[in-house]
Amino acid sequence: MSDREAVRRLFEVLHPVLDERTRRLVAAGIAQTLGRGGIALVASATGLARSTIGRGLGELAPPTTPVGSVQRIRRPGGGRKPLTDHDPTLLRDLEALVDPVTRGDPESPLRWTCKSLRQLAAALRTQGHRVSPQTVGELLRAMDYSLQANSKTKEGAAHPDRNAQFEYINARAAAFQQRGQPVISVDTKKKELVGAFKNAGQEWRPAGQPEEVQVHDFPSQAQGRAIPYGVYDVGANQGWVSVGTDHDTAEFAVATVRRWWEQMGAPTYRQASELLITADGGGSNSSRSRLWKLALQELTDQTGLQVSVCHFPPGTSKWNKIEHRMFSYISQNWRGRPLVSHEVVVKLIGATTTEGGLRIEAALDNHSYPTKKQVSDEDLATVQLKQHEFHGEWNYTILPRTKRSG
Repeated sequence: MSDREAVRRLFEVLHPVLDERTRRLVAAGIAQTLGRGGIALVASATGLARSTIGRGLGELAPPTTPVGSVQRIRRPGGGRKPLTDHDPTLLRDLEALVDPVTRGDPESPLRWTCKSLRQLAAALRTQGHRVSPQTVGELLRAMDYSLQANSKTKEGAAHPDRNAQFEYINARAAAFQQRGQPVISVDTKKKELVGAFKNAGQEWRPAGQPEEVQVHDFPSQAQGRAIPYGVYDVGANQGWVSVGTDHDTAEFAVATVRRWWEQMGAPTYRQASELLITADGGGSNSSRSRLWKLALQELTDQTGLQVSVCHFPPGTSKWNKIEHRMFSYISQNWRGRPLVSHEVVVKLIGATTTEGGLRIEAALDNHSYPTKKQVSDEDLATVQLKQHEFHGEWNYTILPRTKRSG
C-alpha cells in the first residue's frame, strides 16, 4: 500500500472524531513525519489545502501560551456567521408566525394550522428566507420557545368567596379526619362508548399487530355507554367506582356512595357516625338538586350517619381530589385499550394501582335511573337538612330521621 493510500485510509477512520483544528494538526504531524514532499502528499490524500496543513505545522511549534490555557479551534471571529447576522428580519418574521396575535398579523397563513418546524420553515422560505426546519428549531429554542400543551386555567369569573370556600372545605376535612370520620370525594368520570372503538394512548404489543378497532365512533354501533361514578376515600387512599349503564342521575350518584359504604367504608370505619362528602357544584351531585338531597336523606336513614356535604365553588371542579388522585390513574391504565364491553371497563378500573398504594374496587350497576324525576315541596320538606352558617347553599348536613338499629 502506498503512503498516499495509507494516509487517505487513516483520515477516513479518524474522520468521525476529528474537528477542524485536530484535522489540520493530524495532517501536519503526518506531513512532518514524511519529510520532504509530505505536505503535497497529505494534501493530495486528504483534500486539505496546503495552507491549512501549513497552519497546522505552525501550531505544532513549541507553545507560547501558558500551560492550561484553552486552545481555540478557530481564530476569534472565524467560522460561518450566524444566519441572523446576514438575515436581520428572520427572527422578527419567525416570531410573527409563531405568535401572530400579539406579535404579528392575525391573518397570518399559519394562524389556523399546526405550527410544525417544517411548516414554519416553508412559510419563511416563501418570505425569502433561506432556512431549514432544523435551523427554525434552534432559533425557537434560542428565543425561549418550547413545545407546550394546552393548559386548563380559564374558569370564568371567580366567585368572591372562592378561596374562603376552599379554606372551609380543608378545615372541615381536617376536623373529620382528626375525629376518625371518613372524608370522601365524589364525581362522575367521562362517559365512554362501549365497543371496539379507538381509545387514546398506546400500549406495548407485538410489532405490526395493533388492536383493530372501528374506523368511526358512531354511538349507533356501540353496545351502550359506560358511566363511571367514583368515590375516593381521601384518608385511606382507596376508591369505589360503579359503572352505570343507564343515566347519570342523583339517585345513581347516591347509590354509588351507598355501595362504597357497604363494601369499603363500613369495614374501614367501624365506629363512624359521620361522613363528609366533597363534590362539584353541578352534575348529578349538584348543590341545587332536590333529588340529590332526598337520596342522601334515604342514605342517612339507612346507615345512621350524619352526612355533611361541601360543594366546590363554580368553575373549580379540577380541585376535587378524585380527579387527580383516582380518575387520572384510571385513564392512564386503560390508555390504548378498546373498551369492548362493560366487563372490560370494570376490570380495567379495578386493576388500577399506583406506587402510593391506591386501591380501587369496581362493579357494574345495571339498575335503571330515570331522568327528569321531580321532587315535590312536600318531599323536600322531609329532608332533615341543616345549612351551615357559611354559604349554606354549598355546605350543609343531613341528619337521620330515625336512629340506626342494632
